[in-house]
This record gives sequence, structure tokens and C-alpha cells, in this order.
Amino acid sequence: MNISGRPVVQTLQNTAIKPENLIVVHDSLDHKPCTLSPKFGGSANGHNGVRSVIAALGGETAFHRLRAGVGRDGDPADYVLGPLSPQERQFWGSNGSGADLVWWELTRVIEKSLKSR
Repeated sequence: MNISGRPVVQTLQNTAIKPENLIVVHDSLDHKPCTLSPKFGGSANGHNGVRSVIAALGGETAFHRLRAGVGRDGDPADYVLGPLSPQERQFWGSNGSGADLVWWELTRVIEKSLKSR
């Protein structure tokens, strides 16, 4: 994720998708676990992967983000690469509501984009 900007931009170019129609789903230390927070535009808020996408887009920040909350506990690198809590495993698992929440937000963003055309 930290160096995903170039492949994201190459995909946009190959598919003729505009950056404002891009949706990046990423983790967020600043949001509680098992939450999803939509955002359009703005800074990377310290997220290296989002920073990479912004840099590859030439500084363009007008794209959608779905920030999946992971919370913050200790060293960020160790924390985000560590195992999920039992609550998070249930939320993101096959019987949990995490995937449904992501789908609902993706649908909402797409519908909003189509209405603004």
C-alpha cells in the first residue's frame, strides 16, 4: 500500500477513469476499529499509501477514500501488521457486517457520483 500510487495512476490511465471517480479503501489509525469513514479529497492524514497516490496524481487530492478504522495501540507499524482482535475478526469475517458496510458505502459514493453528472 505504501507505494501503490504509480500502479493506481497507471490503472486510471488504462481505463480512462478520472481521479474524482477513484475510491481508495485504506486503514485509519485515527478511527475506531470496526468503523468506516468516507472522505472526499483533503490531505493524506499521515497515511503513506494515500500520500503515494496523491503524489502519483501530481498532487491531486480530489478522490474518494473509505477509511477503515483500526484504532491506535503502540507502534503503528507493528500494530497494523499484527493480528486482528476477536471483535475485528468477527466484524470483517464472512458472517460479520464489515464487508456489507464497505459495499453500502461504495454504492453510496457511486450513486452520488452518477447523480452529479
